[in-house]
Amino acid sequence: MKLSVVIPCYNEASTIEAIIDVVIGAPYEKKEIIVVDDCSVDGTRDILRTRIAPKVDRIIYHEVNQGKGAALRSGIREATGDIVIIQDADLEYDPNEYPQIIAPILQGRADVVFGSRFMGGQAHRVVYYWHRVGNGFLTLLSNMFTNLNLTDMESCYKAFKREIIQSIDIEENRFGFEPEITAKIAKKHCRIYEVGISYYGRTYEEGKKIGWKDGLSALRCILKYNLFR
Repeated sequence: MKLSVVIPCYNEASTIEAIIDVVIGAPYEKKEIIVVDDCSVDGTRDILRTRIAPKVDRIIYHEVNQGKGAALRSGIREATGDIVIIQDADLEYDPNEYPQIIAPILQGRADVVFGSRFMGGQAHRVVYYWHRVGNGFLTLLSNMFTNLNLTDMESCYKAFKREIIQSIDIEENRFGFEPEITAKIAKKHCRIYEVGISYYGRTYEEGKKIGWKDGLSALRCILKYNLFR
């Protein structure tokens, strides 16, 4: 079994090399690493071309900044592994937890696995209260429409059987990817599991990008992809 790791990045010069090294050293040995740079302007591209390119399988460069969803669309399209997992380019999520995330798929029990920051006993950095409230509200609303009982719809860590994720037309260009993909896999009646993961959240000073406008967009996407698709 081969694992494809798709890493979207935008202006992550301070963390991109560190996260690539951790992904390379992660316990699952047979890995394909695909990095998608979404037109970074902070020096990330220079690092990718000079220091990262020899370490990974493929780097895709967007010439116009489009958003995380667009980067994932490009990377997922090129994946060849049996399982595809999404990895942010910062250090908020730990690649050493890949085995526990993909285990339900390898065991033949799941088609899709969500890594939840809010279940289990893993380490969780304490950061923004209102982000947690917003996340809970969006997850609850998504669950009401999909009839799933997820605890963390907005989590980065999602693993898919490749044939499933590549069969889905990803329409959202930004952070709306999360509610969109949740609605679409629910409609496909995929077997979905959730496992607890650790989370080392960043502050805005440390480079966190998601904001309240993305929360409104997520709300729009929940309604759009559950009611009108």
